[in-house]
Amino acid sequence: MSEAEVFTEVDGNVLIVTINRPDAKNAMNKAAAEGISAAMDRLDAEADLRCAILTGAGGTFCSGMDLKGFLRGESPSVPGRGFGALSEWTPKKPIIAAVDGYALAGGMELALSCDLIVASASSKFGIPEAKRGLAAAAGGLIKLPRQIPPRIAMELALTGDFITAQRAYELGFINQIVEGPSLDAAKALAAKVAENGPLALIASKGIIRDSHEWSEAEMWQKQQAYIAPVFTSSDAREGAAAFAEKRKPNWQGK
Repeated sequence: MSEAEVFTEVDGNVLIVTINRPDAKNAMNKAAAEGISAAMDRLDAEADLRCAILTGAGGTFCSGMDLKGFLRGESPSVPGRGFGALSEWTPKKPIIAAVDGYALAGGMELALSCDLIVASASSKFGIPEAKRGLAAAAGGLIKLPRQIPPRIAMELALTGDFITAQRAYELGFINQIVEGPSLDAAKALAAKVAENGPLALIASKGIIRDSHEWSEAEMWQKQQAYIAPVFTSSDAREGAAAFAEKRKPNWQGK
C-alpha cells in the first residue's frame, strides 16, 4: 500500500482507513484505490479486526475521481472490486464511512458502498457527473435507488445537485449526523459493532447485502447457508453462557 495515499491504524478491534490526499480533496486515484483494497484484505484476514472505518484526511471524505489522473488514462479502480476498491465488491466485515466535507461523485458512491454512514452536519453529498458529461457509473445509478427513494435518486442523477447531511439523513441514506468531525462518532458506533460476535456480524452483513436478489420461494433456504455456521459455532455457545453468567463474552470467531 502507498502510505502517501492511504494510511491505516488500529483502534481496539477497529481498522481505521484514511484516504490521505487532502491537497486534492481526497480525489480517488489508482494508488488510493489500491491502498483501500489492501486495507480491506487486512480487515478480512486479521481475526481481531471486527469492522473498519473509512474516512478522509483534511476535512473532506472524497471529492470523486481524480480527473487529472483520468485525463492521463489512469483508472481509480481495482479489477473485480471497482472504484475505490469497493463499488463492485465488499469485504465480509462491516465498513463505516465517516464523512466530513464533500462526498461527491465517486466519493458519494464510495460512501454508499459502505454499510453504515456517520456524517458531520456540514457535509454535502451528490452525484454531479452529468455536469461534466459523465455518468455515476460506480454505483450511483444502480445502488443509490435501492438506498433512497428512486425518484430522488433520479433527481440527483439528472440535476447533479448536492444535498445536505440533514437531507441525506431524512432520506435514510446516513445513520448519524454529528456536529464537528465525524470520526469520534464513527469510532463510538464501530465500538458497539465490534462488541458483538464476529461470525454473527459477517452473516448479518451478508444476508442484508445479498437478500435483495433472493425470491420469496428461496429466501429462507438462502439465509440458512449464512446462519447455519453461526448457530453451530463455539461463539454461539459462548454468547449464551456469557448472558447466563452476566459477563462479557470472549469471542473466538469460531
